[in-house]
Amino acid sequence: MIKTTTDLQALRDKTLREMTTGGDGRAMTRIVVGLATCGIAAGARPVLEAFHDEIAKRGLEPVSVIRAGCIGMCQFEPIAEITRPGEEKITYGKVTPEMVARIVAEHLEGGSPVTEFTIGHYMASGE
Repeated sequence: MIKTTTDLQALRDKTLREMTTGGDGRAMTRIVVGLATCGIAAGARPVLEAFHDEIAKRGLEPVSVIRAGCIGMCQFEPIAEITRPGEEKITYGKVTPEMVARIVAEHLEGGSPVTEFTIGHYMASGE
């Protein structure tokens, strides 16, 4: 039960630790897929499922695949944000289930983002 600001701060710190570490305390990679109305309409559910399937197939740990609401860039939906420990977040846009295996192989396993799938690429190219 939260009674003081100290209790609230402790809950915040605990929640942040759980969001960024696996059950064994290792730093966790996070994949966030936008599933607001625009994302769902653009096909985000199959993208979320493809990430779950690909992570399980490859046995990658600790990786968290979570849903979010609006990420704020509807024109690039479906959007997937990947945050690896110690690295800046990479935001992929116009993601299809077919793109997921390559993103997982090259970015999560290989450490190299697939730049032609990033929102920055789409913005620079005017796509």
